[in-house]
Amino acid sequence: MKTSFYKMHGLGNDFVVMDERAGRLDLTPARIAALSDRQRGIGCDQFVVLRPACREGADVFVRFFNADGSESGACGNASRCVAALIGRERGIATPVLQTRAGLLESEIAADGTISVDMGPPALGWRDIPLAREVDTLHLPLWGDPAAASMGNPHATVFLEADDATDPRRQGPVMEHDPLFPERANIGFAQVRARDAMRLRVWERGAGLTLACGSGACAAVVNGVRRGLVDRTCAVEMDGGVLSVTWREADGHVLMRGPATLSFEGSVALDTYPR
Repeated sequence: MKTSFYKMHGLGNDFVVMDERAGRLDLTPARIAALSDRQRGIGCDQFVVLRPACREGADVFVRFFNADGSESGACGNASRCVAALIGRERGIATPVLQTRAGLLESEIAADGTISVDMGPPALGWRDIPLAREVDTLHLPLWGDPAAASMGNPHATVFLEADDATDPRRQGPVMEHDPLFPERANIGFAQVRARDAMRLRVWERGAGLTLACGSGACAAVVNGVRRGLVDRTCAVEMDGGVLSVTWREADGHVLMRGPATLSFEGSVALDTYPR
């Protein structure tokens, strides 16, 4: 018996989406990691599971997993992809996603771009979380990063325009630093103007990806906190551009960008290890 899935991406940050709303699938961390493998599985940066919503006002409950099978509380690009699926399925323009990080409201525009309200960032050291009390605006690590949580922990290093630091070398070292008890996503940002930055993100459990929605949100939040960018900023990543606004009125972070369905398929789950 085969199980259906969607393959989707947001600016090249790609996902396998499976639906458990009709019944649980045998998706263990080991099986998710095997399915996420690009050589022996379907291949993806993150794995997404849909379940019935259990909070009033939500259209679906969404769980996010890194490619190594570990669970993440949030994923911005995947949230837009799920919003696109639910919007098409139910014929609505404002799907609400229930996640471990809370309810995420979304809006599908006429041009197909999708905005997701990622909620307010968590900036306290316990909430990110960090292993000990430090100034979250200036972590005592290489590059003087700032930290924030967008439902998952992020640290943003602000590089000079001509800095050639390779995220593939520095990223994994910082991801596993003892200061991050749950590991962290590491952003490498170069501010180009008050309303524009270039960003590359080393994602925990996935590596260097073409785009990271929550990483873009965290980078803008940290850039505003440092006085480097305005509250609305275009974030250019290898896969394309996201628009991020840290709304002053309520502290919520809004992210806008595309979501693309690459293809639909089916797979025999029992051929993958548990």
